[in-house]
Amino acid sequence: MTEPLVQIRRAAPADAAPLAELAARIFAETFSDGTDPDDMAAHLAKSYGERQQSEEIADPAMVTLVAETGGLLVGFAQVRRGPAPDCVTGEAPVEIARFYVDRAWQGTGLAHRLMSAALDAARDLGGRTLWLGVWEKNGRAIAFYGKHGFRDVGSHDFWVGLDRQTDRVMAAPLGPPASLPA
Repeated sequence: MTEPLVQIRRAAPADAAPLAELAARIFAETFSDGTDPDDMAAHLAKSYGERQQSEEIADPAMVTLVAETGGLLVGFAQVRRGPAPDCVTGEAPVEIARFYVDRAWQGTGLAHRLMSAALDAARDLGGRTLWLGVWEKNGRAIAFYGKHGFRDVGSHDFWVGLDRQTDRVMAAPLGPPASLPA
C-alpha cells in the first residue's frame, strides 16, 4: 500500500477552524498528563480558538504552515518575527512558535519535511537565527530539534493556565536554503 501524499502549504483563512481543533487536540494529548484539567482548559481556550488561529494566519509577521492529506490537517508549524529571550544572541532571530505533528504521523518523516518548510519560512521572514521553546520534559522533541542543529541556550517560563512550567530555549543559525539540483 502506498503512503498517502501529504502536502505542506501556507495556511488559508478557511483553515482556521480545523487548525484550531488540531492544535488543541495535539497539545492536550501531548501535555495533559500531570497538568491540572482546569489549567489545560484555560490554556486551550486562550491559545487555540478559531478566532486566534484566524488572526495568526492573517498576521504578516507570522507564517502558518499546514500539513494536509485527504482534506485533513495532520501537522502544522508557526514561524514568527518578534522579540527573542536574552539567551538568544544570534542575529535577526525568528521563532518557531508552534511545531506539532499528529501522533499517527510521527515517525513517518513528515516532521522533517515540515521543519524544512519552517526553515524556509523563517528565511522568508528575514531570519538569520531560529529559536524555539520546548518543554524541558519533552525529550523526544528536544532530540528532534537537536538533530536539526538546535542547541540549548537557556530557559524561560511557559504558562499552562496558572501552572508555570519551564521550557528549554533552543537556537540554531539559519543558513542559506539547500541548493536545488541542477
